[in-house]
Amino acid sequence: MSRLAEYRKLEQQLAIQLAELESMKSDSSLKKEMEFESKLRALLGEYSYSLKDVISLLDPQSARRVPASEPKASSRKPRQVKTYKNPHSGEVVETKGGNHRTLKQWKTEFGSDTVESWLTN
Repeated sequence: MSRLAEYRKLEQQLAIQLAELESMKSDSSLKKEMEFESKLRALLGEYSYSLKDVISLLDPQSARRVPASEPKASSRKPRQVKTYKNPHSGEVVETKGGNHRTLKQWKTEFGSDTVESWLTN
């Protein structure tokens, strides 16, 4: 598509959106909503309240927070222990992640693919 054709297409889309915007500006229900929002925000500012405060007043259950004493439920399953055995030295490393110092040294020395082949479980 040429740049000119792309320009004309965008120009048409903009004209359509501007027409929709103008029709919405004359919509009485939109005007009522906008007036309500501005009055509500002014009222909240007058009493130093936030929207969260109003929600907690109207529906305390939805605003309930978990106390610090309750542990959060983890959505992540625990990591499995991986055991690597170096066939050259016979040394065994057990780790749950890849940030083990000896494992990093092995990967630097022998290569990542080779060390991953040493995985025993």
